[in-house]
Amino acid sequence: MEQLNTPAAPPRPAPKSNVASSGQQVAGSVAKRLSNELMTLMMSASPGISAFPKHDGNLFEWAGTIEGPSETVYAGLTFKISIMFPSNYPYVPPSIKFDTPCFHPNVDIASGQICLDILQDKWSAVYSVQTILLSLQSLLGEPNNASPLNSEAAGLWSDPSAFKNNVLRHYRAVSEPSS
Repeated sequence: MEQLNTPAAPPRPAPKSNVASSGQQVAGSVAKRLSNELMTLMMSASPGISAFPKHDGNLFEWAGTIEGPSETVYAGLTFKISIMFPSNYPYVPPSIKFDTPCFHPNVDIASGQICLDILQDKWSAVYSVQTILLSLQSLLGEPNNASPLNSEAAGLWSDPSAFKNNVLRHYRAVSEPSS
């Protein structure tokens, strides 16, 4: 008797991987969240803050501005910032840095990196771009000298005149063309 080696049923196609589609779903949900945050920010009446995607079609890289709060040494100054959102936002905070040199105890003058608890260990998915920008604006007038990134700025904070001179010197170094 001869044995047949053909299967009784036609072979099934290999199951499709859900990894790509779940990755697309995550990116889509992050993009939807960022679109909603952009709309909220555009419609808000929060003075002195703004942020928008740097390029059409890329919601993960934004440029923003923060105006110095009145009655602080930063009053009348506008700082540019860069915001990079990770693919797992809002569960992980965005990376934010000052593009305009900012002489401040909690800002590294060379790299623009920021030491702010809500961008690190106190991050929560309930925070939005708007709350981050408002927190950064508030930080300008109320630094945390207990954890400085710029020890020179932290040391000068108690001398308002010297501090303001340094703020303006660093700010003008980039904003004014050299002769």
